Amino acid sequence: MVGDEQAERIRCGWRDLSPDLERLILGFVAGQIWTRSPLDLKTRSLCTVAALTALGRTSALELNVRMASGNGATKEEIVEAILQMAPYAGFPAVWDGLQIASRVLKERDAGQ
Repeated sequence: MVGDEQAERIRCGWRDLSPDLERLILGFVAGQIWTRSPLDLKTRSLCTVAALTALGRTSALELNVRMASGNGATKEEIVEAILQMAPYAGFPAVWDGLQIASRVLKERDAGQ
């Protein structure tokens, strides 16, 4: 989903802020939600990218665009998941989401 080093930085940030937050996220979100069937990780990631775009949760969106890419989603699929939110969340939310996705994907491509 994300690299080991990045995952540890994220967990460390949660732990520093609140050990309970780390426990809740890892136990519930990672342990129960992300492991459910029948959705595969790529589909689950795209749903999450869409939801975070609609909610305007930029920090989580940045992380989940990285995760979607790591779970096999293409740039085109990520962009489409974000665009799908236009009638539901509005164009400003989609614009913000696309800017975040663009930056994250450019960083990914530069690192390869």
